[in-house]
Amino acid sequence: MKFKFFILSGLCFLFISNSLYAQDKLPIKFGRVSVEDFDITKLNVDTTEGAVVIADVGISSFEGNTKGYFTLVFKHQRRVKIINKNGFDLANVEIPLYVQGNKEESLEKISAITYNLENGKVVETKLDMKSVFKDKYDKNHVVKKFTLPQVKEGCIIEYSYTINSDYLFNLHAWNFQGSYPRVWSEYTTKVPEFFEYVFLSQGYHPFFKKNNKSYHGDYYVTVDYNGAYGSPDHLKLSGTETENTWIMKDVPALKEEKYTSSIKNHIARIEFQMSGYKFPNQPPKKVMGDWITVSDELMQSDDFGAKINKENNWLDDDIKLIMSGALTKIDKARKIYEYVKKQIKSTGDRGILLSKPLKDVFSSKSGSVAEINVLLIAMLKHENLYAAPVILSTTDHGYINNIYPLLDRFNYVVCKLDIDSTNYFLDASKTKIGFGHLPLFCYNGDARVIDKIPLAINFSPDTLAEAKYTNIMLFNDQKVKGKWEGNLSSNLGYYESYDIRDEIAQHGIGQFEKELSSSYAENFVARDIKLENLDDCEKTINLKYNLTIDNSGNADVIYFNPMLKEGYTENYFKSAERKYPVEMPYLTDETVALYLDIPEGYVVDEVPAPTKVTFNGEEGYFEYLISVGESSINLRSRIKLEKATFYPEEYEALRSFFDYIVKKQSEQIVFKLKK
Repeated sequence: MKFKFFILSGLCFLFISNSLYAQDKLPIKFGRVSVEDFDITKLNVDTTEGAVVIADVGISSFEGNTKGYFTLVFKHQRRVKIINKNGFDLANVEIPLYVQGNKEESLEKISAITYNLENGKVVETKLDMKSVFKDKYDKNHVVKKFTLPQVKEGCIIEYSYTINSDYLFNLHAWNFQGSYPRVWSEYTTKVPEFFEYVFLSQGYHPFFKKNNKSYHGDYYVTVDYNGAYGSPDHLKLSGTETENTWIMKDVPALKEEKYTSSIKNHIARIEFQMSGYKFPNQPPKKVMGDWITVSDELMQSDDFGAKINKENNWLDDDIKLIMSGALTKIDKARKIYEYVKKQIKSTGDRGILLSKPLKDVFSSKSGSVAEINVLLIAMLKHENLYAAPVILSTTDHGYINNIYPLLDRFNYVVCKLDIDSTNYFLDASKTKIGFGHLPLFCYNGDARVIDKIPLAINFSPDTLAEAKYTNIMLFNDQKVKGKWEGNLSSNLGYYESYDIRDEIAQHGIGQFEKELSSSYAENFVARDIKLENLDDCEKTINLKYNLTIDNSGNADVIYFNPMLKEGYTENYFKSAERKYPVEMPYLTDETVALYLDIPEGYVVDEVPAPTKVTFNGEEGYFEYLISVGESSINLRSRIKLEKATFYPEEYEALRSFFDYIVKKQSEQIVFKLKK
């Protein structure tokens, strides 16, 4: 049996037909809400999500200022229809502002109004400006927050604001899509010819319109010398201004589903990176360098590589003790790695820059992820081993751009170690990860070695193979009819082993055993639970325990699922369609083998049929092979997938594949009492 994915051409006709009657301009006028606006029955988006963004409009432009330069002006307007309480969170507005030192972007002209329909009339309630407050987010960001008043089911909320910024590199990104449907999403940029930006777009929803036009612009800049050189100079700069407008409409909500790296990787979005600037009678200036330049700057930075390349003589005495008994390069590397992993406690903080000297990290026995792994690199280099930092973005942080060196896309540092032409990647901040392994969240695609030659590397889930083999043996109890005694042995994959180690470290082995026992039905008893290799993080765990299954109370008929609890009980792919890839964490290879005595005094009345199905030719298969002998039954069930990433056009086939697995693995053997 094979699963295939078909595209119905009728869907294309339906889309074209609907678009003929769709609106081709902004469907509302901000600031004016009528009774008719509360009717959403004619919208072409899903209205069951709790709220609908009716219109979302932003514009970024440049103005000359009185500080001798330019101000970046961002204006945002949004209208939302709240359908029920599930959409109330859209009434909580957060506006991030960039901060550098004691200067931050200026938030101005806040307007926020809630409209309710009461007795056939529109009643509006305005936001009290005293309800706007500020929180510090991190070193370079604060967040202004407010909640619209009188939010009720069925209301309409509308708000607008303006941000004035002196930080021209911070040209606002725009999300055309989010967790609620959007009827109309529009963004415009007006950029003078003096500034150059790279446009980065992503997503799967098509643009309804993309417009580009250029025209003459005049910009007035005042240079104030504070009395040192007389009165201020008023300058006029003229040049071409380029206006770009992007519009999407009837954009569906994008919810995070099972096997998603990060939903931010897949929403329809456009963002910008300043690449340079050029003014009349001046040579052009590049702002965004290439990877060789950026890598060199990082290696010379006191907040990163400068501390790696120092002699670090303060390590001499301690490393002599650590190196005791190490004869080979790999012995030295392992001893240093184990020392750092066990002795330096991670604060859990991510990011690629260091906040304190490595000597302080070593002496305080504490540091961020970057500080711990940079210390590891420094100690390896101290022993003349080749080691270099690798910067990457974790799965929850989103993908990096593999063309442009955008450092804000990176949030994690690991170590690359080369010994005798073999590469090892190390993370000493995780105590339950073994030598040569990285946490799963590091496998998020492209990464970059920071060295003289800044090599691009790829941490792909498709390079990880996770194999699990479970063997179950169940024999008849000689004293009680319909009762089995036996055992289960499961050789787990590396990352399932890691999860168990982490769980036990946090909650204790007693809690693990309790949860394992309670996962079985009442007539199952799991006992004598053993976890071989639990303390050896470089090996996989072998989980073993004894089993008792008592069906003696069912005198006439025994129903038995031969998968026990090792099968799939639900299909994780619940949506009828998926607009972005399925991103599994690794290649799957799961095998369950069962030997089962036929109960004394019973006969096999029903048994699942054996089957084998393939997925997309050679990309995977599911087999369920069962045979019935005179006194026993043997089963072998195996699921094997040769890749971890599946694109939207493969989703229906993958969903059907797992649908079949769930149904098959839920089938039962039926034993009937001999007559």
